[in-house]
Amino acid sequence: MECQHIAGITPVPARTPDGCEECLKSGSSWVHLRLCLSCGHVGCCDSSPNRHATKHFHHTKHPVMASFEPGERWAWCYVDQLQLEAPESASPYLRE
Repeated sequence: MECQHIAGITPVPARTPDGCEECLKSGSSWVHLRLCLSCGHVGCCDSSPNRHATKHFHHTKHPVMASFEPGERWAWCYVDQLQLEAPESASPYLRE
């Protein structure tokens, strides 16, 4: 299966490079971080208590998130339920 959603993505820098946007505001913790490749929202993964990355998708319908963990270069399309390589255009915004 191929993901058509990633082709229309223009990645932008993280809005909160130090952690999950909502968890930082509420004082919650997270396990791993995900970067929305549409708007730069940083949310916590589904293993985290609040699952903010998935909530962001349901609220905005932005389809593709990339791992925001150091050295990881993969993305997830929520619409297609498919793991992908993070697009090269996202590399400047991902963590080393």
